[in-house]
Amino acid sequence: MQALWMVLAAFLFASMGVCIKLASAHFNAAELVFYRGLISMAVLWALARHQGVSLATRYPGMHAWRSLIGVTSLGCWFYVIGQLPLPTAMTFNYMSSLWIAAFLVGGTLLSWRPSAEQPRPPLQIPLVLCVLVGFGGILLMMRPSLEGSQGFAGIVGMVSGMATALAYMQVVALSRLGEPEARTVFYFALGCAVAGGAALPFTGTSPWPGWPGLWLLPLGLLAAGGQLCMTLAYARSPSARGTLVVANLQYTGLIFAAIYGITVFGDELPLIAWVGMLLIVGSGIAATVLRARTGQETPQQER
Repeated sequence: MQALWMVLAAFLFASMGVCIKLASAHFNAAELVFYRGLISMAVLWALARHQGVSLATRYPGMHAWRSLIGVTSLGCWFYVIGQLPLPTAMTFNYMSSLWIAAFLVGGTLLSWRPSAEQPRPPLQIPLVLCVLVGFGGILLMMRPSLEGSQGFAGIVGMVSGMATALAYMQVVALSRLGEPEARTVFYFALGCAVAGGAALPFTGTSPWPGWPGLWLLPLGLLAAGGQLCMTLAYARSPSARGTLVVANLQYTGLIFAAIYGITVFGDELPLIAWVGMLLIVGSGIAATVLRARTGQETPQQER
C-alpha cells in the first residue's frame, strides 16, 4: 500500500507542475511562491490541528534556514517550469539525489585531516560514477532542448536541484530532532508566503487574469496533498527495503510529467533528450540504493 501512496504523491506533484505552468503565463515566480505558501499554510494548519500537533518549535533557526534554501529552490523551479518543457523542468528537480551524493562524497573528503590515526576515507567510487553519469545526462538533455534564452533557465534548474538537496538534508536534521512532518512543512509554507510577499515590491504584481487565476488554488492543495501522501508512504514502509522502494518510486513523477507535457502542452523532445533524462533517473536511483547500503537516510521530497 505504501507504494501506491508514493505513486499518488508523484502524480499530485506532476499535476502541481501543470498548474504552475498554466499559472506562470499570468503570474511571476514570486507571486506563485507567495500563493503556494499561503494556501498550503491553511491546509497544513488544519491538518496539524486535526492531528493534535503543536506548531510551536524549539528550533526556529533551523526552520528559518530550511525555509530559506527551500524557497530559493522553489522559486527557481517555478521559473524553470514556466520556461521549459514540463518533463525537462521536472527532471532538474529530481536531480537532488545526485547533488546529495556529491555533497556526501565531497563533505567526507573535505572533513578528512591526514594523520596516522585517521586514514583516508573510502572514495565511494560507485557513488562518484553515479554523479558523473547523472551530470552526463544533464549535458545530453540540455544540448538539444535548451537553446538560446532557455540556456539560462537550464542553469537556474541546476541551482534549483542543488538547493533542493540542501533542503532535504536540513529536513533530515529536523526529523532527527523529533520535529513532526506537519510542523516542518508548515514552517516551509510560512517561509514561502513571507519570502514571496517580501519579493513582490521588487518583482511587481500581475493584474488579476480572471478565471485563469483559479489555477492558484489547486497549486497549494496539490502541494499539501502530495506531501501528505509521501509522508504516509514513508511512515508505512515496513522495512529499510520498503523505504528504498518508496524512495525510487518518486521517479514515476517524470512519467506523469511526460504524459502531461505531450498531451496538455504538446511538448516535443528529441531522442537524445529522453536518453539524458533516463541517465539522470537511473543514476539517481543507483545513488539512492548506494546511500541506503551505507546507512545514510533517504530524505523525503518536498515541494
